[in-house]
Formats: sequence, structure tokens, C-alpha cells
Amino acid sequence: MLNTNFRRSVIAVILASLFSVSVLSQATADGITWTIRTSAADNSWTSVTYGNGLWVAVSNSVFGDTTNRVMTSSDGITWTSRSSANNNWLSVAYGNGLWVAVSSSGLGNRVMTSPDGITWTSRTSAANNDWQSVTYGNGLWVAVSSTGTGNRVMTSPDGITWTIRTSAADNQWYAVTFGDGLFVAVSIDGTNRVMTSPDGITWTARTSAADNQWFSVTYGDGLFVAVSQTGTGNRVMTSPDGITWTSRTPAADNDWQSVTYGNGLFVAVSNNLVGNISNQVMTSPDGITWTARTSAANNYWISVAYGNGLFVAVSVTGTGNRVMTSGVIGLTARTAAAATAEAARVAAAEAARVAAANAEAARKAKEQKELMEILALIPSIGELTLSLGETTKSLYSTKCVKGKTTKYVKYGAKCPKGYVKKK
Repeated sequence: MLNTNFRRSVIAVILASLFSVSVLSQATADGITWTIRTSAADNSWTSVTYGNGLWVAVSNSVFGDTTNRVMTSSDGITWTSRSSANNNWLSVAYGNGLWVAVSSSGLGNRVMTSPDGITWTSRTSAANNDWQSVTYGNGLWVAVSSTGTGNRVMTSPDGITWTIRTSAADNQWYAVTFGDGLFVAVSIDGTNRVMTSPDGITWTARTSAADNQWFSVTYGDGLFVAVSQTGTGNRVMTSPDGITWTSRTPAADNDWQSVTYGNGLFVAVSNNLVGNISNQVMTSPDGITWTARTSAANNYWISVAYGNGLFVAVSVTGTGNRVMTSGVIGLTARTAAAATAEAARVAAAEAARVAAANAEAARKAKEQKELMEILALIPSIGELTLSLGETTKSLYSTKCVKGKTTKYVKYGAKCPKGYVKKK
């Protein structure tokens, strides 16, 4: 029988293990429940992304701090202002060890780069266009613009030196992404509101699923997904190859501004001008069926990204609440939770081993005691042997006696001369 304290210890360890696993499981269910975080300043944060262990967001100059238009965070919770050129920064991306941001303002300096997200250097853009979006893929940086004539794309192998490329049409291109070996851009106007390129240089016009104002496009799990701020029941479109697009029904006809993919989930955010302003987030496991989610605040959410087990969205409006997050809070917390669960598992396994060993020892002790009790009930081996010997002789021979001398002969045989047969 295990003592009471030991049993209590085993139960406590098992409960701790189950609790740790439960917490870890709940922490990884992201994109649904959102929490407000305090931004470094009440700037108009227009874009956010994750790379190399760091979150980086950029802003324009419409509201807020005009000198610190970058903020960074290692966990998505605590944010720090960083200095940059006073441009209207609209998009930021990470690739090949470098952060790159593009702007819609500035004279010859509408690009800036940073190796660490903290210290930024202005770079000369290929043209003074309104650069709306930048991405990295296949060893190349690609940016798209909403202005310019025949020059609404620029590319760079290193983020520093940029070259003008001819877009498929002079549309207002608002977003570009890379996936499955293909660059895909979407626009808010024009006849063909999608264009694709395998190399970022030569672009081909594609027909969108609807002539909506497509503001954002992403790639995940073998699917391109774009979202729009206009349209009726068709503000999402999907494509397996970036060429053929199909309309999808959004969770609501909101002004959807940004879409991203992570942890097996597509997540989109919207502003608070039209539609269901209480549900400014929608999620989908496949890009086709969408579910409305409640945002942490009714702000003008304009960008969302995924990294390190966390979704982060930024806004251009709000007071002290222009960031919201959903999911595991960074690698440290996730690692700590996993370590706790593993420690509990090891402790439970050790407790089970000790319990089994104690039970085995108790079983053997009980068997030993029972054996000793059985042995105490029978005569000694020597006495038993003599008794058996006498019994055997009596069964298989005849006893013959002469005075004090005894002899045994085979059963049925006569006793020797002078001996008398005894029963």
C-alpha cells in the first residue's frame, strides 16, 4: 500500500502535467481572441511584419509622432519607437537579413533599409512614385506603386539599388506578395486588377474575380487570397496559381484592409467605417469559408501579420491601443510553457516508476511472508524424509524380527531362519 503523502504527490504531478498541456494547447489557438497592446506612439501605423525575432511597424505622417515613424517589439506586447526619415511609410517587409520599407512621399528617398529594425538608412527609390507595398521572394525585392506612368514596379537584389520595371497596366497597385515561385500584385482599379510575374521583371495582367478595390493579397497553404474594401458578398477572392481567381463570401462586407496567413489560418482585418464594426476580424482555415471575430477595439485596423506563434495587427486610429495581438506571446513564452509541460511529464513518469517499484517490493514482501507462514505449518525436511522412508518400507516389504534385530524382505517372501514375521 502506497502511503498517503506519496499518493498525493503523484496526483499533484499528474494534475500539473495536464494543466500545462491544457495551457499550451489554449495558447496556440490564435486569430480568434484578441488583446489590446499599447503602441509606442499614437501614429498612423500602416504596416507590420515579423522577421529574425523582431516585430517592426511603420507609420505615415497623418497623425502622431513625425520623427519616430518606426516601432519595434521582440514579443508583440512592448513596443519601442525608432527614428526614421519623415516620410509616409506604407509598407515594411523582411527578407535575407534585411528590413525594407517603402513610402509614398519624399524626394529620391522613398526606400529605407535596416539590418536590425532599429537603425534605418534612406535609399534612393527608382522613381518618386507612391510606393504602396513591398515584398521579398526568390532573392529579389519587389515594390508596387499606385502612381507613375509605365513604371509602377521597381525591383532590387539587395534592397539598396532599385530598378524600374514596367507593370502590366498603370493601375493603382496596392499590394504584392510572393508564393510558390510567383509574384502576385492586386490593385483597386483598372480592367485587370491582378498581375503576376515569375521573376519580378516581366508582368502579365490577370482577370480578378470581381472589379473590387483589392487592398491586400497573401499566400499560404498552396493558395493566394486577396481581400477588398468594396463589393457585395464577394470581398474575398482565391486562386491556387495566381492566374485564375474565384470570388468568396466574406464574413461581412467590411472594408477589408489586410490579410495574412499563419498557423494554418487566414486572418483579415478591416477598418471601422462601414460594415460590422464590432467584428473587424475574420478568419478562415481554407480561404473559402470565413468567420467573423471580435477585434480588441473598434479602430481602423489596416495591417495584420503572423510570426513566432502570434498574430499582430496595427491601426491608424485609437488612443493608446493601436496594436492588438492574438496567440502565443512569443517564443520565450511558448518555450517556457513547453518546458513546464515536459518537466511535469518527466516528474509524472518518475513518480509512476517509484510507485511501480514500491508496489513490486510490497508484493514480494507479502509473498515472502505467506511462504514463511506455510513453512511453519509443516515438519522439518529430515522428519518428513524418515517418515516417508518408513512408510515406503512398510508398503513394499515384510518386517522380520529376531530379538532386537530387524530385517526386511520382499513382500510375500519368507523370513530368514530364526526370524519372526511382524505386521
